[in-house]
Amino acid sequence: MNSADARILAINAGSSSIKFALFATGPSLRRTLAGRLEGVGQKVSTFAVEGENPADGESRTLSAPDHTAAVGLLMDWFVAHRERLSFSAVGHRVVHGGPRSSAPRMITPSVLEELQELTAFAPKHLPEEIMLARAFQERFPDLPQVACFDTAFHHELPRVARLLPIPRHFESRGVRRYGFHGLSYTFLMGELARLDGDAKANGRVVLAHLGSGASLAAVHGGKPIDTSMGFTPTGGFPMGTRSGDLDPGLLGYLARDQHLSAAQLDTMVTFESGLLGMSETSSDMRELLDREGRDHRAAEAVAVFCYQIKKWIGAFAAAMGGLDTLVFSGGIGEQAPEVRRRICDGLAFLGVELDPARNSAGEPVVSVPQGPTLVRVIKTDEERTIAELTRDVLAVGRTTGKSP
Repeated sequence: MNSADARILAINAGSSSIKFALFATGPSLRRTLAGRLEGVGQKVSTFAVEGENPADGESRTLSAPDHTAAVGLLMDWFVAHRERLSFSAVGHRVVHGGPRSSAPRMITPSVLEELQELTAFAPKHLPEEIMLARAFQERFPDLPQVACFDTAFHHELPRVARLLPIPRHFESRGVRRYGFHGLSYTFLMGELARLDGDAKANGRVVLAHLGSGASLAAVHGGKPIDTSMGFTPTGGFPMGTRSGDLDPGLLGYLARDQHLSAAQLDTMVTFESGLLGMSETSSDMRELLDREGRDHRAAEAVAVFCYQIKKWIGAFAAAMGGLDTLVFSGGIGEQAPEVRRRICDGLAFLGVELDPARNSAGEPVVSVPQGPTLVRVIKTDEERTIAELTRDVLAVGRTTGKSP
């Protein structure tokens, strides 16, 4: 990592996909290649790569019936292309850091042991992320790796926002509200400061990361003060297949009267609920918007999604004493102007007023000119954040003389 042209490979593993990007460090980070393996666990998966040089691109279908197969396929590809890619370090998105990880960390055997102990906190994500780190260790034993935690952004939430109203002794076991999408929020706050200045970034900001997984974060004075997701990424408002917050008594009813086991309940709230459960047809917002005129189930799913997010924005504005900036991001937040319109409709009392033409065109600023509350659309870039954090961790190691 001493070379001016050293490269960092950023790995972003999700529940059904693994994205990656290669960055040249130099004076500033420059993305030189990006790829993704999608459809993990489905009958047909796709693998695609795009590079600065069009000759580096490729796209094909393959079979990745589970994450073990997907990791093996990816690692074979990285080994085959290592000389051309010449990456010097790897940064990983790690969904959950537990109560101890407040910043990115070098991946060591002891860190992997800690993460293994946390798998009960994020059983749908951590096992695959640990598998990827171990695979790199096996194939590239001398390669430094860094864990970048999605929970770290929210680590210092005010106690009133992170304490759960259950018997206090559970807190000593790490049971608290954590929050997620922190890598995305880190990027969005950096972009907000770059685009509108530190004064705006230090104001009362609500960040809306709206994708298949979705959450909001409230940031005041540059510090996170609340977020919609809690102990797990299933909490908050309804998402693609996740329920969001539920009356806990409902789960007791389903267990007693419908005889659902803990595993069945977990599957239901994680994979069978949200937009998919309400519509009974799809978790894809594009499909639901297309169908809502002829299918009341699709219309109701979209309506509940927008209504619940509107409520969360109002709650966060109350917690901050107002709202100066609202940022939309994620696949839905960036690409669905109709969803943005419905969420913002009725928020004029917070100074939120969209410009219909700007919103329909998906311009960077979609609020009316000189409106009291700025409404922005910012394309998030978690891979860039991973690369930046990895570079910074390695730089500290060089400065302190610690071996990475």
